[in-house]
Amino acid sequence: MVKQLIIDGHPIEVEDGTTLMHACEAVGSEIPRFCYHERLSIAGNCRMCLVEVQGSPKPIASCAMLVNDLPPNKDGSPKIVSTNTPLVKKAREGVMEFLLINHPLDCPICDQGGECDLQDQAMAFGIGGSRYQENKRAVEEKNIGPLIKTMMTRCIHCTRCVRYMTEVAGVEELGLISRGEDAEITTYLENGILSEMSANVVDLCPVGALTHRPWAFNARPWEMTTTESVDVMDAVGSAIQIDTRGGAVMRILPRNNDAVNEEWISDKTRHVADGLKTQRLDQPYIRKNGRLEPATWDAALAKVAEKLKSAKPEGIGAIAGDLAGAEEMFALKDLLARFGASSFDCRQAGDKLDPKLGRGSYLFNASIEGIEQADAILIIGSNPRIEAPILNARIRKRWRAGGLKVATIGVKSDLTYPADYLGAGPETLLQVVNGQHPFAQVLKAAQHPMVIIGQGAFARADGLSVLSAAAKIALDVSVGKDPAWNGFNVLHTAAARVAGLDLGFVPGKGGKDVSAMLGGDMEFVYLLGADECDLAKLGSAFVVYQGSHGDVGAQRADVIFPGAAYTEKSATYVNTEGRAQQSLKAAFAPGEAKEDWTILRALSQRAGATLPYDTLQELRAAMYRAAPQLAMLDHVETRAVSGLETLAKLSGIMSSEPFTPAIKDFYLTNAIARASAVMAGMSALRSSHDQKLSAAE
Repeated sequence: MVKQLIIDGHPIEVEDGTTLMHACEAVGSEIPRFCYHERLSIAGNCRMCLVEVQGSPKPIASCAMLVNDLPPNKDGSPKIVSTNTPLVKKAREGVMEFLLINHPLDCPICDQGGECDLQDQAMAFGIGGSRYQENKRAVEEKNIGPLIKTMMTRCIHCTRCVRYMTEVAGVEELGLISRGEDAEITTYLENGILSEMSANVVDLCPVGALTHRPWAFNARPWEMTTTESVDVMDAVGSAIQIDTRGGAVMRILPRNNDAVNEEWISDKTRHVADGLKTQRLDQPYIRKNGRLEPATWDAALAKVAEKLKSAKPEGIGAIAGDLAGAEEMFALKDLLARFGASSFDCRQAGDKLDPKLGRGSYLFNASIEGIEQADAILIIGSNPRIEAPILNARIRKRWRAGGLKVATIGVKSDLTYPADYLGAGPETLLQVVNGQHPFAQVLKAAQHPMVIIGQGAFARADGLSVLSAAAKIALDVSVGKDPAWNGFNVLHTAAARVAGLDLGFVPGKGGKDVSAMLGGDMEFVYLLGADECDLAKLGSAFVVYQGSHGDVGAQRADVIFPGAAYTEKSATYVNTEGRAQQSLKAAFAPGEAKEDWTILRALSQRAGATLPYDTLQELRAAMYRAAPQLAMLDHVETRAVSGLETLAKLSGIMSSEPFTPAIKDFYLTNAIARASAVMAGMSALRSSHDQKLSAAE
């Protein structure tokens, strides 16, 4: 039903269920607010959004009033709503005066300064002074963990943080206690918040009561330059902004992208920035007499070129790491292929994903946004709360909407929403495949069933058989339903994985995969930021490590090429749903470090096999010809279910071993995170909590 209103003299028609606030904003009227947030439930705490409605004896809080709840005029004429009358102005000034009764004059020392809703709205809707002379109350600071700095005397009790932790993060550890003057927001047990997404409350806080502890007193917003980019800490591809000052990355914040991360990011994404400054590789190194010694670029390139030219084609291999961009993977494969190499692999964890089976066999086909359509989800060998916190929050959002049933096969864990635990391994999976398990009927009865398979299930010797079983379930439960819906979803953990598979960075004819290359019989191995496999097994191979940090790969290397981190280059990353996105260069690499593709271009020239591109644009043009899907930025293909038939027909024997977690420590999953002191502190805190929990049990 359509409701007719006249707002500030503008006639408008709005649908039932629209709030009065949104109706006012639809005609261009600005409505101030503190407690209201479009992704949280309505609280109606702050009362700043007051408007005058014809026939109402007093101003109305527009955030909590639906247009269909407005009583109709007796003559049937449209309701008149005013947002800028003297009554509304006086009411808002009064509310602002109340909010500032106890607020301290901290603006010069507050980290929220320059980005503070209270500052902005006090200037726009407040008055120049206060009639209250009483002493301001003080509130004790709270222990909310090493990421969030509290100054609770500033708090205006908007409860955004409480609603976020309860509704989005799914960790009910914040609440409002007491009443009136004694009211305060605190944790229930005076412990740090143990959530992978806790720091988003700082973005939500409108007054500076919650600020970022690792960034305290580092910089002002107007001193920094903002660059839009994408996150590489997991395979979700969250939209982020990187703020720099003087060439140094100061902070990382989320950007809004409704199709991927909405406006949230994980704590690792946000606070890994200090890892970009430590343990950096800033010049080439060559191993001499068992020790890595600094070298010039000419000497390092000449050494690698000599070894590359003398190695046999079958003895040359390359492993791409989890943070590698598509451009450097394409250039590395192009270079080594010119020397006859066919041993390439981007699957450090031993994933049994094969791009020859089609792109739909290794993507999150239903899309992240498509989770909101699902009505039954089977999670196999994955803990999305740890592997992809933002995607897990989307599942929780769908669960809160009602009508969703979730079940898991693998390690039992708290996902922040109810999930039926079916079993630990392949035996349970086979029961679902054969229709013997009750949850198989739940999937068949669902209109939009989803099967999510994680790295813990497909990164093992029988991974291809597990993938085939999951594809068979997705096909069987989709019979007779929406043909555009593809319920088979692979959840990756590495930002580089999908782009590597798209580029065919996997063994060619006669080539070796990661496990075979680690067999000890290779002559020349090129590690492109690869740190997550057992490199001690490379034996006597000549190892080149190209990366940004002195991590595991650098310790094994015979020659080190210092590369750029993801904040220091423009590169293409493809997320788990197949969405190609480009990061932008926000800062310069330290010392003599170079952008990764330029290192490979220089090496090719020194080795006598010059790559045919001199600029990033020329490289991308060649890459797009090889993998056209990488050119379709921010696009997700729609795929029919029939594309899974080949994978579903691949039968094989599955072992009885239970599925194991793909990630053991959420905070230390890559070289940048392991270089971060903040992440090390969070890892220690989580480990201590888990030990206490185990002791209590």
